[in-house]
Amino acid sequence: MPSDPPALSRLQPVLPSPLQPAEDERFARHGVRLLLKRDDLIHPDLPGNKWRKLSPNLAAAAGRTVLTFGGAYSNHLRATAAAGQLLGFPTVGVVRGDELAGRPLNPSLAQCAADGMRLRFVDRATYRAKADPAVLAGLLSDCGECVVVPEGGSNALAAQGCTALGRELHGRADVIAVACGTGGTLAGLAAGLAPGQRALGIPVLRGGFLGDAVRELQREAFGGPTGAWSLDERFAFGGYARTTPELHAFADDFEDRHGLPVERLYVAKLLYGLMTLAQEGSFAPGTTVAAVVTGQPWGAPDSSR
Repeated sequence: MPSDPPALSRLQPVLPSPLQPAEDERFARHGVRLLLKRDDLIHPDLPGNKWRKLSPNLAAAAGRTVLTFGGAYSNHLRATAAAGQLLGFPTVGVVRGDELAGRPLNPSLAQCAADGMRLRFVDRATYRAKADPAVLAGLLSDCGECVVVPEGGSNALAAQGCTALGRELHGRADVIAVACGTGGTLAGLAAGLAPGQRALGIPVLRGGFLGDAVRELQREAFGGPTGAWSLDERFAFGGYARTTPELHAFADDFEDRHGLPVERLYVAKLLYGLMTLAQEGSFAPGTTVAAVVTGQPWGAPDSSR
């Protein structure tokens, strides 16, 4: 992985991120100890896995224009735009949904624009084909020379960057769980864990493709499979950016119990999944589970639909 240039060190990330106990009888009654890995505290503008995945990519970009992809409420787009603003490099965001062009920007995209990101809206068919060389060439012909970072920031560099998350948890937990969107964090987390530890991914979207994505990322980043990991795909709550009243009620209750602002689209699904698994007896008594808190709530819409 490229070493961080001096510019990245100016961002002053909090590393390693804090690991905090969460006393919760819903876990304790099943002999499970819950810890919270507070990656949301790494940096106010590049929290959690955004820092871990973006920092090696930004080091490789070395100040050149970064082009990347995301939906209308993408945490990744906001983090990339914020990094560009803080470090002084241009950014381009390719946004899924050409119907958004010409409309007032939602708060998330407005923040991207305020941070200097040039927004390019494309139709959904084009967005799905964004990895196709011809489609990518068309985007680059419009946007000029750019360093391309994939959706969610998940590539080999990102997976390598996320190995530090696993190393920070050596000897601290038996199972380390993380919510998954594109698979890069899980791929690197598993690679960084010690023997005897395992990583658990909770996908926040439907489709059943993340297993293949994680395996491919590990192949690209590490030459092949590494570390013990698995997925439990039951807790997407309808799909990406979707929630339910049940999930909101659970998140509200968790906030009241632990004083932790619970981000709904990733973290709430992770914590709900872990509680369900504990109740099902999926963790042997005496197991310590660390939940990676990848972000805090930020102006997301109510997506209970």
